[in-house]
Amino acid sequence: MRKFKVNVNGTTYTVEVSEESVLTVSAPPAATTPVAAPTPPPAAPASPAAAPAAVQVEVSAGETPVSAPMPGKITKILKQAGDQVAKGECILTLEAMKMQNEIGAPVAGIIKSVNVNKGDGVKPGQTLAVIA
Repeated sequence: MRKFKVNVNGTTYTVEVSEESVLTVSAPPAATTPVAAPTPPPAAPASPAAAPAAVQVEVSAGETPVSAPMPGKITKILKQAGDQVAKGECILTLEAMKMQNEIGAPVAGIIKSVNVNKGDGVKPGQTLAVIA
């Protein structure tokens, strides 16, 4: 049996570890509490799924693309094709680095197409929507 001293939140405990991997904790003043052996962490996935390639969107003359300013994930889509938008009005929300970024219309007009879905991962410069 091996003894270790462990400090948890400013309190020192004496821990005894036996060959069976059962832990006991002695808290001051001499109280003994059995503690279960830690479980091993779950195995990591073999390989992450590859992100789908960004779809190229055709933008005609007189139309304005709304592009992703950074990589992230689409969390909300507030406007659909055919909706009227004012300049600066939020079209969708892009989550990047745990921040919710509102993507606004760069010009006033009508949404011609929304080229992403909720939950999609996007790359910088990817066309998210087109305004006519």
